Amino acid sequence: MTASLEQAALAAGARGTDLAPSSTTKPTAPSQPQGRGTTDPLVGELRRAGLLPLLVLHYVSQEPCYGNQLMDRIGALTAGAVAVNPNTMYPLLRSMEAKGLIAGAWEHPERRSRRFYRLTEAGEAERSRMAEELTPHLDRIATTVDLIRRELLDR
Repeated sequence: MTASLEQAALAAGARGTDLAPSSTTKPTAPSQPQGRGTTDPLVGELRRAGLLPLLVLHYVSQEPCYGNQLMDRIGALTAGAVAVNPNTMYPLLRSMEAKGLIAGAWEHPERRSRRFYRLTEAGEAERSRMAEELTPHLDRIATTVDLIRRELLDR
């Protein structure tokens, strides 16, 4: 099976061993952070529900932030479960700025430097809407993890 076909199958939720002989299937370490196409039902569901834009809006509501700072904060908050790279973060920031949800300003306007983003009024309204929409997903995941922990660890 070609790598791209295998990736597509994995993104669709199939196990590599379901589609190819085990000799051609590369095992993946479960402890590695997964990306947007993850088959991890917990992280994947949150990403599809809008976790990343909500986290950006949340952090820029607290103080002006720049892209790398946001990536670091999200990685730290999620203990690496939501790994964000520049190829995801910067297009997201540009899109959110174009929609008027955040406003960016260069740290040193006379030269290219860090671009700090702050929340706009429209961004605050969107942040509230997204938080309300994401709450059932977070609650479901928290309940699931708690039930698994109690079942397996007798707690």
